[in-house]
Amino acid sequence: MKTELILVSKTTDKHLAVGINDYTERISHYIPFEITVIPDLKNTKSLTEEQQKNKEGELILQKLQPSDTVVLLDEHGKEYRSIEFADWLQRKQNTARRLVFVVGGPYGFSDAVYARANEKLSLSKMTFSHQMVRLLFVEQIYRACTIIKGEPYHHE
Repeated sequence: MKTELILVSKTTDKHLAVGINDYTERISHYIPFEITVIPDLKNTKSLTEEQQKNKEGELILQKLQPSDTVVLLDEHGKEYRSIEFADWLQRKQNTARRLVFVVGGPYGFSDAVYARANEKLSLSKMTFSHQMVRLLFVEQIYRACTIIKGEPYHHE
């Protein structure tokens, strides 16, 4: 199973980018994993929030294949403990050809992206910046990979 993380706009904080790159390399030792960045929209000051979500949504949908299993990182999604997420990921590895996670822009997702999604996942009831979520989520994917392999990274 291939796994992809789609991000709307690049990671601007260099410290977060270093951490994201570190965990991306670690994950690649376990599963095929890549990050796709959708470039920042131009002239967003002239767009409403809804227009911005719709334009970002069009770009997200262009990156998806019909057979993809699409999971949105969304505040209203299902929450898992790390071990539960590892079990979920392992089940997906057995059923999905390509598992695509999506972190949206600052205003979330368009209705069209919600309609295309297979599932929604939440990292916490707390709110994090969409920049910070990237690092937290790739660490959780790495943690899940080590749990699946029975390695000592996770302590419970």
